[in-house]
Amino acid sequence: MASKRQIRYRDAGVNIDEADRAVSLIRKHARSTFNPCVLTDIGSFGGGFEVRGYKHPVLVSSADGVGTKLKVAFLANRHDTIGEDLVNHCVNDIAVQGAAPLFFLDYFAVGRLDADIAGQVIGGVARGCRNNDCALVGGETAEMPGLYSGGEYDLAGFIVGAVDKRAMLTGAGIRAGDVLIGLASNGLHTNGYSLARKLLFEVGGYSIDHRLPGCEGTAAQELLKVHRSYLKPIRALLEAKLLKGAAHITGGGITDNLPRVLPSGLGAEIRTAAWEIPAIFELLRKIGDVPLPDYRRTFNLGIGMILVIGPKGVNKAEAILEKLGETYYRIGSVIQARRTRVQYR
Repeated sequence: MASKRQIRYRDAGVNIDEADRAVSLIRKHARSTFNPCVLTDIGSFGGGFEVRGYKHPVLVSSADGVGTKLKVAFLANRHDTIGEDLVNHCVNDIAVQGAAPLFFLDYFAVGRLDADIAGQVIGGVARGCRNNDCALVGGETAEMPGLYSGGEYDLAGFIVGAVDKRAMLTGAGIRAGDVLIGLASNGLHTNGYSLARKLLFEVGGYSIDHRLPGCEGTAAQELLKVHRSYLKPIRALLEAKLLKGAAHITGGGITDNLPRVLPSGLGAEIRTAAWEIPAIFELLRKIGDVPLPDYRRTFNLGIGMILVIGPKGVNKAEAILEKLGETYYRIGSVIQARRTRVQYR
């Protein structure tokens, strides 16, 4: 039967006025990332971007999220960094193929929209875009009552970059004897959070505000460190024609990610004594007595990016990294192997 009471969209849980306020905040953040290649404004049905400066451009794209690191942001009630995590993760994923980022789109979904929280999240996205010379040309803010728990949201990102076809990093030139240089991570980045939360909060009994033994700060401070962008060192080594390949160390750790850039018939030997594993990882392993294979496939263990450099170019590459202020380690080498895998010693 028809209701005698007028029912508005707000009665179903969607507040269009709050959505308009959120879009106003988002528009301000997005415009701060615009450059002359952006041809449309926020609010257009699609984002327009003019590709310039490439003879034979190849567009490289990627989509990703930040996983259950979101749960840590909810616990800490801190929402201003999670968007930067998202952008940097996506930037790294295309940078390892030689691409420079062009533009980014975000997807922010929530059960009940709070414009201020949305503004904080997208503010982080915009900051990540500015730091990587990438334009935030649009996205989607979706209010979906009943789909998310109170105070929670989901976040995903979509990036498009470009590279000249002849300059693509495919790993085809990698040979046995090439040197593996690891660039330092600053923490978990955006992987392993389901296990980390279980170990710290369920098994270890720590709270989000508890200072973690051996670490720099509280659980919130340690777990919400921003996923690093490695775009600058990768671009510098590409311009110097020293980089043969690169692997972004995300879910799967070194074990699963490094083989993705190695040609058939080659493997990698990693010297685990070449760098000191950060305290947060060792704490997590100790709490749960995590088996070594799981430990290496869940966390980055202090190495966020691995660069493949020819033996003759190593000294020059390290000089470039030092000039950029990068913390780096010679962590191993490429070896002949019947199947493409990582050996630890």
